[in-house]
Amino acid sequence: MSVIVQKYGGTSVGSVERIEAVADKVISHCQRGEKVVVVVSAMSGETNRLIGLANEISDAPSAREMDVLVSTGEQVTIALLSMALQAKGQDARSYTGSQVRILTDTAHSKARIEEIDAHRMQQDLDAGRVVVVAGFQGVDEQGNITTLGRGGSDTTAVALAAALKADECQIYTDVDGVYTTDPRVVDSARRLTSITFEEMLEMASQGSKVLQIRSVEFAGKYNVPLRVLSSFQEGPGTLITLEDDGMEKPVVSGIAFNRDEAKLMIRGIPDQPGVAFKVLGPISAANIEVDVIVQNVAVDNSANITFTVHKNDVKKAEQILQQIAAELGAKEVATDSSIAKVSLVGVGMRSHAGVAAKMFESLANEAINIQLITTSEIKVTVVVDEKYLELAVRALHSAFEMDKEPQQEA
Repeated sequence: MSVIVQKYGGTSVGSVERIEAVADKVISHCQRGEKVVVVVSAMSGETNRLIGLANEISDAPSAREMDVLVSTGEQVTIALLSMALQAKGQDARSYTGSQVRILTDTAHSKARIEEIDAHRMQQDLDAGRVVVVAGFQGVDEQGNITTLGRGGSDTTAVALAAALKADECQIYTDVDGVYTTDPRVVDSARRLTSITFEEMLEMASQGSKVLQIRSVEFAGKYNVPLRVLSSFQEGPGTLITLEDDGMEKPVVSGIAFNRDEAKLMIRGIPDQPGVAFKVLGPISAANIEVDVIVQNVAVDNSANITFTVHKNDVKKAEQILQQIAAELGAKEVATDSSIAKVSLVGVGMRSHAGVAAKMFESLANEAINIQLITTSEIKVTVVVDEKYLELAVRALHSAFEMDKEPQQEA
């Protein structure tokens, strides 16, 4: 009998009616002879409600107590889903993260999974029960409840699938798969039949919100086949797996974009060894993640460094950069929050030249100026003015004919 792990997000379990619909879906898999583990999030809006309560009591609640509080949202859902399954005649048992023994490190609100004890779950599965596990949470060595951060239920599901050596991990969401780009921006965006872990990781890191990055990393590391499916309509979804000769191999699989970054520039600093560290070291020490970085030398042999950060960090980064500028005698510090990042992603780039040139030509035809460029083996990213974002995505989707089914290679 195959073992599958299914994960249902907050909108999928947002009401009693939806929980009962999930129970019906789970039972249909059991009737096909599959052993099923279900991971659920808190009901839609519940985590925000709990955080709101905490903020009414304290401006700075302790991280430990916040984890105790927000982990209760999933505890409600696992109990209700188990009840729904039992009421429909399917034996089921619920477990919190600590009961399963999802062992994590001690980093409250952003813990990482270190070990999972699959023994009790395996016993239940062998006895014909559905195992219902609270996502997003675990326990540290001292018995403290920990949480994995926003979207952590995806990571829980993948980790359980790895521990149980499951045949597939199915992530049920409010979309029916991974698309070539956001269908809200491009009407002709096409659902992908399959995509590699590498491509999905790049798309997630560049702005695609379908899956949490850590869950994709985990799945790739332990080779857990992932499938993205809709909770609200039937369909095959999108399979995320290792690259395979039989898979579709378009040059570009998807276009990801991100409106949440800002650009910072420091101009006229000494062009000497170590200057990049002097600029970016303090930014990193302040726990600010830097994305695109470009350094160039001016005609007077001074250096300019431009980089992007999340918009939430731009004020903090600018303050640090002003201090660095004063120390280095820089000519200018400038920021720009009206930018957007657009990325082409595809393993086919490894064996096809000219992707970047075609991308630049397509943007030039629309009179879209490129501010920054960065590349990897399977990705080309540009930073453009935010007002041109949707035009850029539509132009690139059309130029690379992404609305058409890819040709299968012989």
